[in-house]
Amino acid sequence: SSLAIGTTTGYRLFSLSSVEQLDQVHESNEIPDVYIVERLFSSSLVVVVSHAKPQQMNVYHFKKGTEICNYSYSSNILSIRLNRQRLIVCLEESIYIHNIKDMKLLKTILDTPPNTTGLCALSINHANSYLAYPGSTASGEIALYDGNTLKTACTIPAHDGPLAALTFNSTGSKLASASEKGTVIRVFSVPGGQKLYEFRRGMKRYVNISSLVFSMDSQFLCASSNTETVHIFKLDHLTDSRPEEPPTWSGYMGKMFQAATNYLPAQVSGMMNQDRAFATVRLNISGQRNICALSTIQKLPRLLVTTSDGHLYIYNLDPQDGGECVLIKKHSLLGSGKMEENKENDLQSPLPQTYAATVARQSTVPSASTMPGYSEDGGALRGEIIPEHEFATGPVCLDDENEFPPVSI
Repeated sequence: SSLAIGTTTGYRLFSLSSVEQLDQVHESNEIPDVYIVERLFSSSLVVVVSHAKPQQMNVYHFKKGTEICNYSYSSNILSIRLNRQRLIVCLEESIYIHNIKDMKLLKTILDTPPNTTGLCALSINHANSYLAYPGSTASGEIALYDGNTLKTACTIPAHDGPLAALTFNSTGSKLASASEKGTVIRVFSVPGGQKLYEFRRGMKRYVNISSLVFSMDSQFLCASSNTETVHIFKLDHLTDSRPEEPPTWSGYMGKMFQAATNYLPAQVSGMMNQDRAFATVRLNISGQRNICALSTIQKLPRLLVTTSDGHLYIYNLDPQDGGECVLIKKHSLLGSGKMEENKENDLQSPLPQTYAATVARQSTVPSASTMPGYSEDGGALRGEIIPEHEFATGPVCLDDENEFPPVSI
């Protein structure tokens, strides 16, 4: 329900409360050429990195218009991930783990294999802040690290070739990965690293998978690439425990085929056991970088696709039958190219309540006692006070009681 984009002039934050309405929550033109902008769920904390200072991370409270702190690193920042417990800064050959409550540096993972794209994933579930990153440049090995205990959890031999995409599900119990070939997507258990699912995206051509994401209920996994097709897979059963087929001719042939795989080489039989896409989307564009999300908007499952040319596409997803997803809305995210359908969003009307805020209002309000929010040695804003609360046990409250991360039920 929250969208952040970096532009040549700054960054913008949007709230998506309905299919028809896209509200701009905030726009900043103070820092040019923003290539990383990460918002902490629906709170006012936003982390920004600019091409003007690619080695510096700036943390802002955008509603107050204040800088909370900034940190500089030894080389360019390639990616940033955050949840209510940890903030991860990924450089090409090192990873920094900060405690998001006071921004203190807790751990530096040095001498990681060269990671030129800054590929890494952090569980959004702060109760188990698992971090995943490439463990090798020669193969698709995944290093799984526990961000809470600051210890290595395990190493997963996920693919033969180098990794291209990593993502956790909402609870941090599953990890999906794809290699640079982009033909096979695998899902592993966390923290054990056992392979649970294996999906084949296609065999005709190698693709660069740019976006890999679970739905919030972990039922679906979406993969998009530099091609025009987006694939959605359904995690309805494990590969090795298929339900009994009905007593039909096709069911009988299916069992015969399954039995035949026992006599084939492992590589071939594994391919036959893989599942095809449950649903697909044919984009009108090809070759552009895009990011996907599976969301529930107005109580219905939707696929969101944001493209690098500044557009947001919303598709309906049929959770029962799958198939081809239908485009229902297209929004422009850039002011200069704002389309007719978004003119009503120019009105300065109060922002609608998000689902997260509605749920959070029913919870208890954090204690009113205060403590210094960030340490002075971390470049803190002098005198900044943050309401006393524990990020790991209660909702984040950076400004008022409406600022809460999404609630998973």
